[in-house]
Amino acid sequence: MADIEDTHFETGDSGASETYPMQCSALRKNGFVMLKARPCKIVEMSTSKTGKHGHAKVHLVGIDIFSAKKYEDICPSTHNMDVPFVKREDYQLTDISDDGYLCLMADNGDLREDLKIPEGELGQQLRADFEAGKELLVSWNSGRITSTDVIVCTVLKSCGEECVIAIKTNTALDK
Repeated sequence: MADIEDTHFETGDSGASETYPMQCSALRKNGFVMLKARPCKIVEMSTSKTGKHGHAKVHLVGIDIFSAKKYEDICPSTHNMDVPFVKREDYQLTDISDDGYLCLMADNGDLREDLKIPEGELGQQLRADFEAGKELLVSWNSGRITSTDVIVCTVLKSCGEECVIAIKTNTALDK
C-alpha cells in the first residue's frame, strides 16, 4: 500500500491518439501521412503491380510539415498507415517580443505568446513586414476606421508540435 501513496502524477491526458489508421491505397497526393514517425505531406505517390506474393506496393514520398525534410517509405497497398490529425488555424499578429516570440490573437480574442518566429525566409519576411508597420494600423477619420493592415499567421499543429507555416497581409477598407 505504501507504493500507491508514493505515486505522484504530474499531468494526465485524455488518451486521445494523435494519428488514425488508413489503408495505404486510400492515401492521396497532398494528403498527410506519418513517415519515419514524422507528420508529412505526400508530394509523390506511385503504385507497383502485384508481385508473386499478391500485394501491390505503394511508394510514398513526403515532406515533413515542420522541418521540410524529405522522407520515403514503401508499404503494401492493403496495409494500414498512420495519418496524423493536422489542425490549421489563422492568428492575427499583434506583437513580436525582444526574445523572438510572436504575440498572436485568435478569432475569439484569446492571445498566445508561445511560438517563436520561424527560421529562414518566412521569419525574415514576417519581421520585415512587422517592422514596416503592417501589424495593426488603424487610421481614424471622424471617429470611423478607414483602413487596417493586418498580418495573419497560419499555424499548423500536429503530433504535439506547432509552427507558423505561412503569413499574409490583409488590407480591409471600411467605408
